[in-house]
Formats: sequence, C-alpha cells, structure tokens
Amino acid sequence: MDLLRFATAGSVDDGKSTLIGRLLYDTKSIFEDQLEHVEKVSRDKGREYTDLALLTDGLRAEREQGITIDVAYRYFATPKRKFIIADTPGHIQYTRNMVTGASTADLAIILVDARNGLVEQSRRHAFLASLLQVPHVVVAINKMDLVDWDQAVYDRIHAEFKAFAARLRIPDLVTIPVSALNGDNVVERSSASPWYGGSSLLHHLENVHVASDRNLIDVRFPVQYVIRPQTKEHHDYRGYAGQVAGGVLKPGDTVTVLPSGFSTTIEAIDSLNGPVEQAFSPMSIVVRLADNLDVSRGDMICRPHNMPTVTQDIDAMVCWMATEPLRPGMKLAIKHTTRSARALVKDLQYRLDINTLHRDETTGQLGLNDIGRVRLRTTAPLFVDDYGKNRATGGFILIDEGTNVTVGAGMITDTQ
Repeated sequence: MDLLRFATAGSVDDGKSTLIGRLLYDTKSIFEDQLEHVEKVSRDKGREYTDLALLTDGLRAEREQGITIDVAYRYFATPKRKFIIADTPGHIQYTRNMVTGASTADLAIILVDARNGLVEQSRRHAFLASLLQVPHVVVAINKMDLVDWDQAVYDRIHAEFKAFAARLRIPDLVTIPVSALNGDNVVERSSASPWYGGSSLLHHLENVHVASDRNLIDVRFPVQYVIRPQTKEHHDYRGYAGQVAGGVLKPGDTVTVLPSGFSTTIEAIDSLNGPVEQAFSPMSIVVRLADNLDVSRGDMICRPHNMPTVTQDIDAMVCWMATEPLRPGMKLAIKHTTRSARALVKDLQYRLDINTLHRDETTGQLGLNDIGRVRLRTTAPLFVDDYGKNRATGGFILIDEGTNVTVGAGMITDTQ
C-alpha cells in the first residue's frame, strides 16, 4: 500500500492538533480507551465538547498551555493509503521543530484561521515548506463555521495566499475550507459550503499523486551496514544493507562504489520478503555484488556515468537549532546519509529574513531558529547532490561533538 507522509503547520491556535484529532477520530483510527481518556480530560477542563487536540498534544506542558511544543507523529490508514502525520508547533520559537517534521514530508497542510487570515507564521511556514521543497501544499482555511461559511472570506484568503506563494517554489497548491472542530470538509464533503466545488481533505490526501516526486533517475544507495552471516549455510554471503535514496536498482546493472571508484554489477537484491527484481526509493534492501569489493558503511553505490558530486566544500542553507549561535570558525560533526565527518564553518554569507525573504549580509552569526547560507569544509569527502535534485543526498545534520546534540539541519544548494 502507498504511503503518504504529511506535516501540519500554521500559527498558534489555528487548530492543527484538532484537525489531526478529527482525521484520526473520523477514520476510526483511535482506540476506545484513548477516546475515553480524551473525553474525561475534556470534561475535567470544563469543555462541553470532546477536545480532539488532546489526541496529539501528549506532553503535560502542551496540555496545560493548550499549545503544541514537540513534533508529534501519528499513524493511520484508509483502504487506499497509509499515512504518517507530523504535527508541528506553531510558535515562532519552535521553527526548528517544524523543519524537523517537514523535512521528510510529501505534503504540508498549512492551517489558516478564517477569522485572522494570513498572519506572519502562515507566510513563515509556507516559506519553510518551499525551502524544504515539500512538493504538495494544502492550505486548510479552518474555523469557517465562525465566519458563517462566508465565501468572500475564503476567496480573499485563497487569493492572498496564492499571491504570496507565487514568490516561492510550490509546484502544487490546493485550498480547502474546513471546520476541524465539527468535521466539515475534513473526511466528508460538507453541506455547509455548497459554493465549494473541491474535495474533502482526506479525499485529497488519499488521491494526491506522490510517486513522480521521487527521483527515479539518479541511482543513489548509501551503504548502512555490511551483512556477513557467521553460519555454515550462508558462509559466502556478503550483502550491503541500506535504504535506496534515488533511482532504480536491478540485478545485472553496472554500478560504481564510492569513494573507491571500482565498478561491478549487481548480482541480486534481497528484501525482507525475499529477492526482488527491482528496488527504488524509499525501499530498504540488501544489495549483493558480483565482485568482492571493499565496501563499508558510508560508501555509496551509484551508476558509473551518473555519480553524485564528491566534495569536501559544502554550500548550504542551514537552519540553526541551538541556543549558542553558529559563527564562522566553529567545528562540528556532520552526518550526511550514512557518512560522518567533521566540519569547519568557513563562512556565513547571509541570514535570511523568513518574513520578508530579504538577505541580511551584515550579521556575523545565526541564532536559534535562524536560517542562513553557510559554507563548510569537511574532513572527508561527501557524496552530495543539490537538495532540489535529491532530498536524501542533498540534506545533512550538524552535531555538537561535545554534547552529541543535533544543532543544525542543512540543505545543499550548490554542488558545482
């Protein structure tokens, strides 16, 4: 069954957690005891309705303040598709959490309160979705019941968002009027909006086409683990396990292993369910090669005439996630696919003002939640692509070597 990963984003109190709770509730994806607990907490809070936001706001601090702080992942399925939801915070100080949740998403749902229209955080999250190159964006204009389902309100917000998105790279943009609290246009079309001719949110999620978003041309297979069973019957077995990051792999294909540059052919491809005739992103497989080459974790299998850029100099947009600012001269650990190295921050070219999309070239540092263009020099070569070409081989994380905490997420912008 096909899988869709999507993230929710939007300003505070726009109803992201309630929308997800409504999706889970109306698709019968929650257990009875979960629902009973949520009903009890809702009653204890003096609410006359079941607060479905409590299904995702699991942290005590989230429930006390009525906000989302951490990224909450939820899973559900319909007969058509499986879904992984990342419920991301709306507060500006949790921008890093939104980047984390959307970095692997196929689709982003940006909620807008119909009473308030587009606000700064709406634009901010639309830009972040564009920066992370999420290919599909849904603008869910929520709380339409509080504006009496006024079509003029919907049309105004739709036009305003479309004008802003024209400055961004959003290939697929859809707008849907909803009421997450009442369930209108969430799972089923609502009679409250006879003027709306589109589909419900769930129908769109079930039918949006994502297979063509994956790079099926450039073969990229980062080796995660070498499998050598120590049993008599599998004494000669040598396989290279990992997740396909791009392209299509087939037995008999000629491939090159980086960094050695040696070429061979694929003898067989194994999966959890046995041998397969082809493998593509995001399948997890074991590749067996015809020759016994020196291949280890961090190496990459690709095509001889279609290889990633091998470089130690990285130009990237970095979202900084630590309280201590990023400054030129800092030394950090870098993790790119399955390969790790150390990195020196050579230069900070500019900080990006997410609200105006202007570049600030006067700053000498990136603070918490800032995004800017950074140049890095690594101690070992990395096998990279532009982020726009391949999100898996174009993205990386930066780690503080002293604390082992992830302090930055990067998107490679230039591999020339």
